Amino acid sequence: MTFSQPNPKDQINAKNLSFVYESVYKANRDEISAIMNKEGEKPSDSPDLDKYKALNLINLSICQGKFIAMVGDTGSGKSTLVRTFNGLIPSFYRGIFFGYVGVFGKDSIQEKISTLSQDVGLVFQNPENQLVAMTVEREIAFGLENIGLKRELIQKKISQILEYLGISHLRMRHPYELSGGEQQRVAIASIMTLEPSIIILDEPTATLDPQAAESVLNLLEKLNKDKKITIIIIEHRLEVILPYCTEIIIVQNGQILQHASTQEVLNSDYLYSTNVRIPEYIILFKKLKSNKIYSGIIPSTIEQAAHIMRELIS
Repeated sequence: MTFSQPNPKDQINAKNLSFVYESVYKANRDEISAIMNKEGEKPSDSPDLDKYKALNLINLSICQGKFIAMVGDTGSGKSTLVRTFNGLIPSFYRGIFFGYVGVFGKDSIQEKISTLSQDVGLVFQNPENQLVAMTVEREIAFGLENIGLKRELIQKKISQILEYLGISHLRMRHPYELSGGEQQRVAIASIMTLEPSIIILDEPTATLDPQAAESVLNLLEKLNKDKKITIIIIEHRLEVILPYCTEIIIVQNGQILQHASTQEVLNSDYLYSTNVRIPEYIILFKKLKSNKIYSGIIPSTIEQAAHIMRELIS
């Protein structure tokens, strides 16, 4: 199968991407094998296979420098999709893979995870799951040692990253002694050592209090603006991510329901067909626009909504 060449500005380019987890295949081996053995039919296009797919004919392009929120119902395929961006699928999470995922023009199936991880960093929902060293310094050094950098350069890069992220004071602390927000910063720091162009975070604020969540998101916004790093965040709490994201991807039933600018998504009806909890002020302004009472942007924060309401009333 051939695909059109991706736009040079596209960092991630998925074409007709479908995926069935190995566990699902093993549990339904006879049925899936029968579908895939049908003559004259592309298995990835067969509707009979759809109910087994975690991802179903995904087509997606992600451009450089975006701050993207990926939202959708629980089990919709969000985490599965981002695992294809750095080769964890199908190299680590095994299964039946159809289609193509290009990362900077490199085929994610052909490239080693160690190579793709230098372009795409992934931070888990619980940072403790990826913190393995006895000190923050050793944690950050781990990735640099694996690529064979000299000790002097490693120490220099560690100091630079710690200072940039504002966590120099944590250098000799044990990662498990830190707060959730501090652990998230250390996880981000360990990824930044490889200077990735893309950082993906799977619900990074889920276990954080509002202040810590805001601190982590402000840091990611800084990375996005200062270093032009593309940020992709899986997030259930829409009100938390809206002030930061420039684009939203809605994933539903293993498919892309919509991928557009934040304002386009808020103005459309796709978001309202999901179980994503939508802030009340957004619902209010959507109704005001529908009733021709208001024609401006839909506010992304409660403070912005209050300001616009005061202007409408006065």
